[in-house]
Amino acid sequence: MLDLPKNVWILTACQSLFMSLSVFIVFVAGIIGSDLSPVKSLSTLPVATIVVGAAVSVIPVIKLMSIFGRKKVFLSACLYTILLISLCIFSITKEMFFLFSFSSFCLGASVSTMMQFRFAAIESVEPEKRPSATAVVLLGGLVSAFLGTEVATLGKHYFETDFVGSFVLLAFLFVIAFILMTFFQPAVKFKEQVDESKRPLLEIVKQGSFIVAVCAATTGYVVMSFIMTATPVSMHVMDGHSLHHTKIVLQSHVIAMFLPSLFTAIIVRYMGLTRMMLLGVVLFFISIIIAFVSHALTNYWWSLVLLGLGWNFLFIGGTNLLSRSYNENEKFKVQSINDFLVFGLQALAALSAGWFVFNFSWEVVLLSVIPLLFMQFALLLWWLKKKD
Repeated sequence: MLDLPKNVWILTACQSLFMSLSVFIVFVAGIIGSDLSPVKSLSTLPVATIVVGAAVSVIPVIKLMSIFGRKKVFLSACLYTILLISLCIFSITKEMFFLFSFSSFCLGASVSTMMQFRFAAIESVEPEKRPSATAVVLLGGLVSAFLGTEVATLGKHYFETDFVGSFVLLAFLFVIAFILMTFFQPAVKFKEQVDESKRPLLEIVKQGSFIVAVCAATTGYVVMSFIMTATPVSMHVMDGHSLHHTKIVLQSHVIAMFLPSLFTAIIVRYMGLTRMMLLGVVLFFISIIIAFVSHALTNYWWSLVLLGLGWNFLFIGGTNLLSRSYNENEKFKVQSINDFLVFGLQALAALSAGWFVFNFSWEVVLLSVIPLLFMQFALLLWWLKKKD
């Protein structure tokens, strides 16, 4: 990993800062929403809208990258995010729930931009180093696990209105990201890559590698987002666990999402991508069983940790398998389709999480994802048999 180019390490640092936004929103937006929302079941709407915004903006973001290049879009995203954070601050101080939700929706474009760091890293290295490059960039999420939650709690009481200071500190993180991104040097000239694909789109998406890759990443994100979005509400609002304990659970979850990236390249080397993804599904099943047994703090902690591990194996596996399904001149088109499907279905999961947990129960949230996991497990077994 140490022999990776400078670009990969810049992207890793920026990933940690951009990812802090997602962790921050998941941690505080549901709590802010429960205070501002006219209906309690809508309290997780700001968390869900950032995912919806990511799904809506992913294709325009990638299109802009194909025209202007990744660096200019990355830099613009830093400035854009700072402006949107200012709108969040205004909406909180004025107690405008739906404006806060709209601000969160617009921040989805920042999340879409962040998700392109992994592809930028893949493009910066030789094919044999791609799993390592992907894993290193995702390691930035380790830092975000602490940055996002600590910034939220550190700045909570800086001003008269709770969490305004937290958003101010969050804005400073994107100032740092802007400075770091000025040192990023695109490995290729993007205009030379925007050739028309020689293969019809239908031919690309019918490939087994494309189908398995997209389904793995989608399943990982849908299940993770559905349960993670409901967790702060179930823990803090409904079960009465402290904000401190809720923070620890979410921090541990995010660490578990990204810490395995230190070893992912080794796991891929010895197990292969498909077996690693199968292990991810198994970890999801164990996570659900543990959470279903009890609402105790330890159950929440173990469940969310295993949820993070399962996501890592499915997402990294899907990302690297996807890169095998397209040629260089097809990458922007295929990446757009992949991320639109992943974020679109994740958005549905995040939107419904609050409604499910308030109107049914935490247990129903857990049980509802089991059919999807069985289907993903069967698909991976089919792909493993086909490749062997």
